[in-house]
Amino acid sequence: MNVIVDVGNSFLKLAVFDKEKLVEKKAVSVEDFPSQLKSLQKAFPNLNHAIVSSVGNFAEEHLSLLKNQMEVHTLSHASKLPFINKYETPTTLGVDRIALVSAAAFQFPKKNVLIIDAGSCITYDFLNAKNEYLGGAISPGISMRYKAMNTFTANLPLIEKKNPEKLIGNSTQSSMNVGVVIGVVNEIEGFISAYKTEFSDLTTILTGGDTHFLLDSIKNDIFANSNFLLEGLNHILEINKDSF
Repeated sequence: MNVIVDVGNSFLKLAVFDKEKLVEKKAVSVEDFPSQLKSLQKAFPNLNHAIVSSVGNFAEEHLSLLKNQMEVHTLSHASKLPFINKYETPTTLGVDRIALVSAAAFQFPKKNVLIIDAGSCITYDFLNAKNEYLGGAISPGISMRYKAMNTFTANLPLIEKKNPEKLIGNSTQSSMNVGVVIGVVNEIEGFISAYKTEFSDLTTILTGGDTHFLLDSIKNDIFANSNFLLEGLNHILEINKDSF
């Protein structure tokens, strides 16, 4: 069985896969990693391989703890990947984006796939039908947009995200909700439409923390899968097991 350690900007996700089946998933603080790992090992004594994907801070002592317990692969641009990487600066490609494209290559072979990850940032990644990763785009995520308006202005408050009830905001807070949420939806719809114009038979995946918040507002046909990144990491681990 495999354990997936996905270290993000805000918290850490732990997942357990039995072959291709996700059997356990939890989000924890980085500080709680040792106790949560112990809990997983108690629940799943057959854990023997792990992959670590980190865009945040993962202490060396935590990595050493994991390596003392099982075989560990740390994801990087040098890992064996299931797609052809045509990014001009492959060493700068984030491991989270690598995992998402790997999931697309595994689950949608010979398809044009646009993966939209709505998290801290919104990333757009494109894999063509030739299994070539061409790149994409990065823009601020929903929470980042609210925080930016509060941080870089004198009077705009920091508010919680909320789906606007109508197009025209009639207060400062409702205007901010319209600007952020409808702005993000229009951005996503615009990217999907632009890709569909250039690439036929486009498959679009929406994933990330804001998937369910945005899903009902997007009119284009999409597949929503909040576990897409975890599934990509598990696949990368499987194809790198011969390197242990």
